[in-house]
Amino acid sequence: MATKKAKQVNAEETVEEVKVETEAAVNEGTEVKIDEVEQIDEVNAEDERPKPVPKGSRRGSKALMMELERTKELAADNEEKYKRLLAEFENARVRNEKESKKLYDFGAKDALEKLLPVVDNFERALASIPEEDRERGFEQGVDMIYKQLMASLEGIGVVPMNAEGKNFDPELHNAVIHVEDESFGENIVVEEMQKGYMYKDQVLRHSMVKVAN
Repeated sequence: MATKKAKQVNAEETVEEVKVETEAAVNEGTEVKIDEVEQIDEVNAEDERPKPVPKGSRRGSKALMMELERTKELAADNEEKYKRLLAEFENARVRNEKESKKLYDFGAKDALEKLLPVVDNFERALASIPEEDRERGFEQGVDMIYKQLMASLEGIGVVPMNAEGKNFDPELHNAVIHVEDESFGENIVVEEMQKGYMYKDQVLRHSMVKVAN
């Protein structure tokens, strides 16, 4: 910075000297060439111009470009590895959720199956109530408890099969009696002797049915 200022001062002094000499020459009647003054200014201006950067130090050098390409390749490779790891993690999470759900359903199914005899007893009790006694408070209370229990079971995925009138399905029904009845089609469930239940998409208890041949 100091050198630059010094050059600028020298240039100014040189120009000043030329002006003085020019004025003196004018006073003496000597001819002064303007080209000489301009040449001096050009020489000083040339000193002030920035020097070109060596070719090997330029930002666009071949080595720098190669390093940039290697960095891009490394970044792309790391991104691909990250995506694969993320996909593997997501797959593992989904598998764990499915396995946990199966374990939960297995435990719930075992507990719910033990409640079905209670449901059967409620239905037998309600079926044994005479028609004239159904409006009494006690009988109505029993009916309300039964309906509440069934609503709770349905809320967690337990629903009756209601097999009567449907085609016999060995995956769902257990045929205990076969009857000859022309009023029904072949392999039609005539009567559901014990209700079967589904828990979500699994058989909680098979229906005990009477089937028409």
